[in-house]
Amino acid sequence: MTTAFITHPDTLLHIMDGNHPESPARITAIKNYLIKQDVYNHLAIYESPVATDAQLAKVHSTDYIARIRALSPKAGLVRLDPDTAMGPMSLSATLHASGAAILATDLVMQGKAANAFCCTRPPGHHAGRANSAGFCIFNHIAVGVAHALTQYKVKRVAIIDFDVHHGDGTEDIFKYNPQVMLCSTFQHPFYPHRGFDSRTKTMINVPLAANADGKKYQQAFSHEFLPALNQFKPEIIYVSAGFDAHVDDPLAGMNLIDQDYIWMTEFIK
Repeated sequence: MTTAFITHPDTLLHIMDGNHPESPARITAIKNYLIKQDVYNHLAIYESPVATDAQLAKVHSTDYIARIRALSPKAGLVRLDPDTAMGPMSLSATLHASGAAILATDLVMQGKAANAFCCTRPPGHHAGRANSAGFCIFNHIAVGVAHALTQYKVKRVAIIDFDVHHGDGTEDIFKYNPQVMLCSTFQHPFYPHRGFDSRTKTMINVPLAANADGKKYQQAFSHEFLPALNQFKPEIIYVSAGFDAHVDDPLAGMNLIDQDYIWMTEFIK
């Protein structure tokens, strides 16, 4: 089986402002590099569907979903919180991003793909049950996990989140659900200034000091995540794959290099 690559043109049309770091260039850079490296033609390409309100409501409150729909502008920008804004195509982009997580779940659970990469935006892991945050409107990975739990009756799901920021929205949604384990590395102290003191049996939060390198991440994965995952025995694993802990990222302070992400990917496989 091959890897599924899931995206949608509308993810390019979500604009928060002209100079925002969470820009459409993130999507085109990934796709162009895959083409340049002759990888793209070896992937199974899919266009993501739209997540329904019923699918979103498995992890978000109905009032919040209705509020986001009501605030979606026909023109201009609407600010949802200090970091997150919506333009005219933002609602479609975020619905397709959540839909990508659902399609990825279907493809893997039905044996049509070994794994899947969702090349979508805006991101999702800061969005909580009833709030936007940190560029995120809906929590796509949570929507995908909920789909696996309900549609396929999966008993145990793990999420590995190696974004430089803690996936506080994902924790907010699943912290009381014994069927879901979140394994999260993140720079601390750093936005969103959460997760460093809320570790539980299924919320395996590993805060790392600024300037942590690949060796520190390997220790976290091998000594913190692996024992917990071996005991939990997940049936499917989701990855919040933020690459902003890279040494070249201008907004954070970690020291990962390309090879470290290869190591983490091999670990997860």
